[in-house]
Amino acid sequence: MSLPLVALVGRPNVGKSSIFNRFLRKRIAIVDDRPGITRDRNYSICEWAGREFYLIDTGGIVPGAKGEIEKLAMEQSEIAMEQADLVVLIVDCQTGVDAMDEKIASSLIKSGKQVMLIVNKADDEFAEQEIYAFNRLGLGEPMGISATVGRGIGEALDKIISLMPEDIDVKSEEKTIRIAVIGRPNVGKSSFINKLIGAERVIVSAAPGTTRDAVDTPFEIGGKKYVLVDTAGLRRKSKVRDAIEYYTTLRTIRAIEYSDIAVVLIDASEGLITQDLKIIEDATEARRGIILAINKWDLIEKDGRTADRFTASIKELAQTLSYIPVIYISALTGQRVAKTIQLIDQVYENCGREISTPDLNSFLEEITAKQPPAAARGKYIKILYGTQVGIRPPSFIFFCNHPTLLQKSYLRYLENQLRDRYDFSGAPFRIKFKRK
Repeated sequence: MSLPLVALVGRPNVGKSSIFNRFLRKRIAIVDDRPGITRDRNYSICEWAGREFYLIDTGGIVPGAKGEIEKLAMEQSEIAMEQADLVVLIVDCQTGVDAMDEKIASSLIKSGKQVMLIVNKADDEFAEQEIYAFNRLGLGEPMGISATVGRGIGEALDKIISLMPEDIDVKSEEKTIRIAVIGRPNVGKSSFINKLIGAERVIVSAAPGTTRDAVDTPFEIGGKKYVLVDTAGLRRKSKVRDAIEYYTTLRTIRAIEYSDIAVVLIDASEGLITQDLKIIEDATEARRGIILAINKWDLIEKDGRTADRFTASIKELAQTLSYIPVIYISALTGQRVAKTIQLIDQVYENCGREISTPDLNSFLEEITAKQPPAAARGKYIKILYGTQVGIRPPSFIFFCNHPTLLQKSYLRYLENQLRDRYDFSGAPFRIKFKRK
């Protein structure tokens, strides 16, 4: 499934980042009274009423901007609007209709995009009477909300859901596995693909950032069909300084969504760093099968103890990544590159593994008897039964007498026991607990 993309746009200081945080119900975007604080995009998966979508916060639009920072924010906002399935224009109730609002609205009408108009800072019923002045923008009936006090947030999200397109079911050819090759710039993604398929199908350059767009490369090995997607390198937000890199970041996120398996390339000479973890997080948020490929291993000592130490350091840095298989390769020499396909096949199979309801409940009875959930607030907690409701990713629902009181440590215990009993290596889970 590919999730719809919703972009929040508007002139500076109308409260886009505050609304972004309100919609996500957590503080992610930096909020400041000074205009222009949000320069690069900020994106996250938003869930409401059982639907999920990518929500993008953008910098302020200043038509005819001359300053470098304003031009950059303008370019990135335009790219977000181009990519978005729904554009939400934010305006300010307290300042009224601004000439910039009119120019932005005119541009959106010409674009033919699906647009929703939100009037922010309508903090009370009196202020809400002012929102109808924005009808002159020609974008339909305005909706008044207040990000500051939380007024109208649920209603705004309801309307966004109603205007969004349905999730796109991306169906590749029968038995064709789509593989997104992702990682930081210059870790060897294009070289890895060239070595794997034995042809110079993707441009290779020592300069980071050569790959600007996602490129599909179909191929066959042993009668099996695959499609490799080479993506532009993902950088820290502080390093995304031009509109082209902003565009490729959005395309890379989409490439992960359109894939079955994400192969995350890591530079062995640098080890696992914070940005690698962020890229892995992007793949797990999209709930795709994941493999860590440690590239440039030819530059490191090649004895098994070195690999063991490297793997141990990864597990130590991120214990939640212990389910992800690791392979050590060299795209330059071809060392173990071919074996990556075997691992991809295995992870793809794991993502499609199904456990029958009787087997799952027999397993559940066994592990809860071995270690029952801890009591909370004086209440005895019991997991009554469970069922698998989907694959790719493996999805489970467990019914419990007090689901909100279950400790996170017990959720990890349950997930780890599932992985130990059944082979779900490389497969992210979707687990929900419901009250019976």
